[in-house]
Amino acid sequence: MRTLSLLALLAAACSGPAVTPGAAPPAETRSFDVVVVGGTPGGIMAAIAAARGGRSVLLLERTEHIGGLPANGLGATDIATRGATGGLFLEFVGRVRAHYVKTYGESSPQVKDCSDGYHFEPSVAEAIFEAMLGEHPRIDVLRGRQFDARPDGVTLEGGRLAAVRVTNRKTGAVEAYAGKVFIDATYEGDLAAAAGAPFRIGREGKDEFGEPMAGRIYKAWGGPVGEGSTGEADRAVQAYNYRLCLTTRPDNRAPIPRPDTYNRGEYASLVGDILENRATGKVGGEKAWDGIGRVVNMVVLPNGKTDANNQHLAFLSTDLPEENYPWPTADWAWRDRYAERLRDYTLGLLWFCQNDPALPADFRARCAAWGLAKDEYVDNANFPRQVYVREGRRIEGGHIFTAHDALPAAGSDRPPLHADSITASHYALDSHAVRKREPGRVHLDGFFSHATKPYTVPYGVIVPKRVEGLLTPVPVSGTHVGFSTLRMEPCWMALGQAAGTAAAVAIADGTSVRQVDLAKVQRALLRQKAVLIYYRDVPPGHPAFEAVQHFGLGGLLPGWEAKPDEAATEEDAARWCAAAGAPRPAGARTRGDLLRRLLEVSRPSCDRAAPP
Repeated sequence: MRTLSLLALLAAACSGPAVTPGAAPPAETRSFDVVVVGGTPGGIMAAIAAARGGRSVLLLERTEHIGGLPANGLGATDIATRGATGGLFLEFVGRVRAHYVKTYGESSPQVKDCSDGYHFEPSVAEAIFEAMLGEHPRIDVLRGRQFDARPDGVTLEGGRLAAVRVTNRKTGAVEAYAGKVFIDATYEGDLAAAAGAPFRIGREGKDEFGEPMAGRIYKAWGGPVGEGSTGEADRAVQAYNYRLCLTTRPDNRAPIPRPDTYNRGEYASLVGDILENRATGKVGGEKAWDGIGRVVNMVVLPNGKTDANNQHLAFLSTDLPEENYPWPTADWAWRDRYAERLRDYTLGLLWFCQNDPALPADFRARCAAWGLAKDEYVDNANFPRQVYVREGRRIEGGHIFTAHDALPAAGSDRPPLHADSITASHYALDSHAVRKREPGRVHLDGFFSHATKPYTVPYGVIVPKRVEGLLTPVPVSGTHVGFSTLRMEPCWMALGQAAGTAAAVAIADGTSVRQVDLAKVQRALLRQKAVLIYYRDVPPGHPAFEAVQHFGLGGLLPGWEAKPDEAATEEDAARWCAAAGAPRPAGARTRGDLLRRLLEVSRPSCDRAAPP
């Protein structure tokens, strides 16, 4: 048995003792309207939306900290078009900016570096999530509750999920919770799998859906697809890593420790890469490429910190492909061992860059300027508490999201319009590697980025097959390539908000989440300033926002601008009035005014009177 490093012992101490799932029957079953498993941003937004809809909510989190990856180093928000996603995500962004303004002043460097709230320190993200949850007395948050993806962890009644059992990691006691609706907000899809929902793991072949980037692929970063790209399907899972919060500030810099498990051989190939300037694509202006930027891709955060991710131009970086394959379906004991292995690998890589004598002295010196931020993760030796699980199980739902849902449809500049959209979103098709370095390849297998356009996400991606009473806004239904754009936290937050809203509407109406009145859900989301279809010129808060969203999803406003302040033509009026089944309202001169009046007369009177 090997000796654990000091860092590992600290991590074990803060994560709670080992537990034996199902060691004893629960003493009692507590009941809530909505039970959310997973304190990820998607789970947090689901809980808040359900509570704002008047429901009692229980949020269960395995660790002692909520917030998922944004509270664990992912401080550079992954969104390609700001404004494509709204609702609670934009509320979070606004609170981030307000925090830095209040704390440091409007003209401060911190406000500049927060990039209007889209860039933030991990501790700030966690504090804001805590504050948002704390404003809702209907939400109970229980930390240190472990859900194990086994059939005995759930109770099914006629195919409906009725209760879950979790283990209190401090006491070892088993606790049971019943709900009217359950929401799986885990990165792994553990709850849905335990309940019997079908799921996908690995990569579909190019022949199944005809997607670009599908299957086995070797693609130069920013360049063409290379030899060996067969497009074949496999069970490979894209790599995980830790998003590191690094700094060069001497007053807040903790040194990189050499892990007890350090193995120089894992990093030796980096010497040749640096000496010969080898990369997976054309290097052009990447910050700090001649230093630590060789192994991490850094984005500036406030207070001299960075979000340090895997370096996409490197053959060796903080990703650790292949070894993570079992994670999606493994138990927590295995996952904890892998998390420790990944932590030691990551620290070993940074220590190698700072200290190995085979590396150029000037390179080592530039790397040595960096360390862990001392004021982050203070209960975990300044290291992130959570692995970046980019992809776990993908729970099969009523709609399988593919690359084609995010790419322009034939004859259009927009991707296909989904009338049942519950959010718009925008990010590239984006996957990290699934294999370690292979001789003669232009890049690691599976690493790609492929441009998309802002798209709509249908409700079916969060409604799993076979299981009633369950929504899955994080382990959503998609192919590997389709999921690769949905898996960004802004989209997950929006899908969580939609799930919580749908749960609240379904409970109020006495129906199932599968049969919920989706038009009512969409109207509720629009009142919450969620964006269901993206237009450049009509942001949330615009007087015509809801009307543009409604008729845009009906296909009546092609293009990326709705032009609400322009005069409405006779052709526009005739087409829109026919779609609304109403005569042209008197006095409506602009496109925005006309759409607003038509929406008003086409809605049921009970909905027109509904509060925001």
